[in-house]
Amino acid sequence: MNIDGLSFVVIGGGIGGLASALALRQRGADVTVLEQAPALTEVGAGLQISANGVTVLRALGIAGKSLEIGQLSQGTTLRDYRNGRVISHLPGPASGPTYYFHRADLLDILHSEAVRAGVRIRLGARVSTVTKHQAEAEVVLNDGERLRCECAIASDGGRSILRSILNGAETPQFTGQVAWRATIPWSPQGDVPRASLTMGPERHVVTYPLRDQSLMNIVAVEERSDWQQEGWRLQGDPGDLRARFSDFGGGVRDKFEKVTETYLWALFLRPVAENWQNGHLALLGDAAHPTLPFMAQGACLALEDAWILVRSFDEQSDVSQALQAYETLRRSRARKVVAAAGSNARNFHLRGPMRLAAQMALKVAGPKLARKYEWVYSYDATS
Repeated sequence: MNIDGLSFVVIGGGIGGLASALALRQRGADVTVLEQAPALTEVGAGLQISANGVTVLRALGIAGKSLEIGQLSQGTTLRDYRNGRVISHLPGPASGPTYYFHRADLLDILHSEAVRAGVRIRLGARVSTVTKHQAEAEVVLNDGERLRCECAIASDGGRSILRSILNGAETPQFTGQVAWRATIPWSPQGDVPRASLTMGPERHVVTYPLRDQSLMNIVAVEERSDWQQEGWRLQGDPGDLRARFSDFGGGVRDKFEKVTETYLWALFLRPVAENWQNGHLALLGDAAHPTLPFMAQGACLALEDAWILVRSFDEQSDVSQALQAYETLRRSRARKVVAAAGSNARNFHLRGPMRLAAQMALKVAGPKLARKYEWVYSYDATS
């Protein structure tokens, strides 16, 4: 299908939204991105892009620019929480490199390339509803403005208004886990750029370097029930963070001492959507398949979605068939990756004898563990 001149409205200016807008525009589509925030900014947030996401960045033609500002990973070190004792070193996936990005840096490149390609990006544009008509979609903004297009794509997260339109009202399930996020200034002092996963009873901490190791990203997850606000940018107290992880030793303690600003994120479960599209409306990224952060695949899945969505338009004869093909191609993989992330949430927080037994197993078989998830990282949405 030739989409040259077809109109698309993408709701959400995150990584998946901008990547899909860029890919559509590169094929000649008329694309508008609606972002409710007044600016495309991101606070205190790193992300990992493994080989399955890097292939999409390459296909979009921005790998050269984006990988320059990423930090190439040299694998992951697993540690015990008491004193930072090394349990095992995991090599990077055999299928290709993983990069660490500050989310704002990757967003900036996607935004710049989308604008350069001719995508219109409207900030402060809040959507009130989306309606499917016989031959088009209609997006209504809070101020009453109406936009008509051949296809509306929602890439605005698990609480997407379009997700509820396609799947009805949902009650998300609180996982009993809360993530603290922060970045701190860092001096590598010859350190190899690796992620570090420090595991303790009912808690774990992930750290990895950003921006040529001048920053360190921190994600600290704990099991608790007294904080259940779902927002991504909710202010936390650095002193409270240190108190809650006060028995973590080694390098983690030193990193926590440098935290001056932190954000809280209560983790909720929503299922992979049953309905991803209806012929003129479609879901993408977390709007279709919210995932816990324990496989570091949220951004990668969104990039995969973006490319498969556009490829489906290349291969089908009309909008409805393209969206149906996209849903069929993506649903099974999304379910598998989301399930894998959920199982890791349990594995990281073992207690007592189970934790010690798991550490012994990791010490012996740790290097083989990376191969367990090779099916995730070797996937190539562009082939």
